[in-house]
Amino acid sequence: MTETVLLKRNDHVAEVWLNRPEKHNAVDLSVFEGLARIGEEIKADPSIRAVVLAGTGDNFCSGIDTGFFTGAMNPAKLVEQIKTFPDGEVANMFQKPGYVWQEIEVPVIAALQGVTYGAGTQIALGADIRFAAPNTRMSVMEIKWGLIPDMSITQTLPRLVRMDVAKELVFTGRIVEAEECAQLGLVTRVVDDPLAEARALADVIAGKNPDAIRRDKQLLNDCWLGDAETTLRREAELQAEVIGQPNQLEAIFAQMQKRAPVFK
Repeated sequence: MTETVLLKRNDHVAEVWLNRPEKHNAVDLSVFEGLARIGEEIKADPSIRAVVLAGTGDNFCSGIDTGFFTGAMNPAKLVEQIKTFPDGEVANMFQKPGYVWQEIEVPVIAALQGVTYGAGTQIALGADIRFAAPNTRMSVMEIKWGLIPDMSITQTLPRLVRMDVAKELVFTGRIVEAEECAQLGLVTRVVDDPLAEARALADVIAGKNPDAIRRDKQLLNDCWLGDAETTLRREAELQAEVIGQPNQLEAIFAQMQKRAPVFK
C-alpha cells in the first residue's frame, strides 16, 4: 500500500509530502493519521532544523476526501472523535494535522501549488511561512459542506488576516487566487517555484544557530499578541537560554573568522 504521507530527510531538513496525487492529495483518515504521526516524529528529532511541507503532483491539497460524506459516515462516532482530546494534547485528531506544525519547534515552510482548499488551506496555514505558485488557489471551503472550519484555524488565521476578512472567507468559502492570497496575508509570497524557494529558505535556516531559531519561533508564537509585561519578560527568558552557549559562541567565532559556522 502506498504511503499517503511521506517523510524525507536531507541532512538537517525534513520534507513532508502529502502523497495522494491521483486524488489531488485529498485528506482521508490515513492522511490525518500520517500527518500527526510524522509531525510527532519530527518533534522528537533534535537533528531537524527546518521542515518543508509540500504535495506530490500538481496540487497541494484539494480538501477533505468526499468519501467522508458519500461513504458509511457514522455521525455519532464522528462527534465522539471531534470531542476527544487525547491526554497531553491540545488538539483533537482532526485539528492535529494543521496544528502540529506549530507544535514543532523549528520553522515549517509550505510550498503550495494548484488547489489548496478546505483542509488543504488549514494545513497550509499551520506552517510558519507559505510560498505559493502563481496557479495556487485557496479557500476556507467547509461552508460548502455545511460545516465550520475545525482544523485549528482559530490558532492560525487570526494572526494572518483582519477579522472582517476572515469572516468573509469563512462565511462564503470563496476561492482566492494566488496574488490576492498574498495581499490578504494568507501566503508569504507568490513565486514561480515554491518548492525550490522553500528548500532554499530551509537550507538558510538550517545554517543558523539552531538554539536561537527554535527560540525565535517560540518567542513569536508566545508573544505576538501578548501584553508588554508578559512579552518583554519572555524575550529576556529565552535570550538567557541562548546567550553564551556553545552554539551562540560558534556564531560569533565563525563571523570573526569569516567561515561557515558548525553548530551542534
